[in-house]
Amino acid sequence: MPFRVMVVGGYGNFGSIVCRHLAVMPGVELLLSGRDAQKLQRKLDELNRQPGTVAEGWCGDAMGAEFSSVLRSLNIQLVVHTGGPFQGQSYAVAESCIAAGVNYCDLADCRTFVNAVGVLDASAKAAGVAILSGCSSVPTLSSAIIDQQRHRFARIDSIEHGISSSAKMPGLSTIEGVLAYAGKPIKQLKDGKVHEVSGWQDLTLRKMPQLGTRLLANVDVPDMDIFAGRYGAQTLRFKAGAGLKLGGIANALLAQALKTGLVRDHTVWAARLHRLGTRFERFGDGKSAMYIDVKGIGAEGQPLSMTAQLTALNDKGPEIPSCAAVALAAKMAQGYVPQPGARPCVGEVSVDEYLAAINDPDNLSLSVHFSDGQH
Repeated sequence: MPFRVMVVGGYGNFGSIVCRHLAVMPGVELLLSGRDAQKLQRKLDELNRQPGTVAEGWCGDAMGAEFSSVLRSLNIQLVVHTGGPFQGQSYAVAESCIAAGVNYCDLADCRTFVNAVGVLDASAKAAGVAILSGCSSVPTLSSAIIDQQRHRFARIDSIEHGISSSAKMPGLSTIEGVLAYAGKPIKQLKDGKVHEVSGWQDLTLRKMPQLGTRLLANVDVPDMDIFAGRYGAQTLRFKAGAGLKLGGIANALLAQALKTGLVRDHTVWAARLHRLGTRFERFGDGKSAMYIDVKGIGAEGQPLSMTAQLTALNDKGPEIPSCAAVALAAKMAQGYVPQPGARPCVGEVSVDEYLAAINDPDNLSLSVHFSDGQH
């Protein structure tokens, strides 16, 4: 029996990437859902032009009350929710999945959305389904990279990681989401104590192999809560930035304006910055990366540091947040059954499974380096 997957928001920026992979995946039957009939049909026509591809569509509101009955009638086994922004969004899609007895994952990277999903845990367990939030770069891939090397550490003291994207602009909803916390306090951990930093502030330069020097600023991610408990880290920081330094400066200025009250609504400026960024895309180098710095004590009692970097070339960066869901779907299509319950999506997909889902070794590479403090 084929494994039936529905992608909510299947014609959007990240949803399109998920669908492109799932449409040609053996053993998977793909259904797209969206509220715009024309956009949905265009995407279906595009996918079905590929030899051997038969993607179906459902036009409607996945947040609506009838969605659970739709899932049952279409025999859906996994819903991939890509319809952001997730900031302020309800769990309506996940609740419909629970009511229909369907497994669910989403591409959210909103800290509150991902880490509060446990409110659905009891009902998900009762229904025997997995509700996995944050099936994306963070926390799925970031935790997978650390998990792969966790055995080398007797103790992890600090984790500092981040993402530098290429200049290619994502969809407007993504920009609205990431700017939602511009100028707002973000809780991080320093030496075991919670302290606050301002979103899209504290600009810093980081030298990144293959990317040169990139400008980064404070960003809020689910990892800031998850990694303290999962790894025992006492210091946690996350930063992000655009491929062009001008974008980082623009975000920082907007954050300062929001912080001081000069600007009150970030969504208006998100649209303006999105339009501006699109005009400057051609000046980018098409390179993006996720980096992770881990410091602690090695298995033999020595100071140990790890630096990992997943690098994407030729504007392939959007594959990284998109393909955690692809890797999970591939694994489930082959018989994997995630434990029932509602939780952040960590420990479900390995680094190797992640990279196999993207399947583009010419444009994506992971490097990991260690220092034991004696060199």
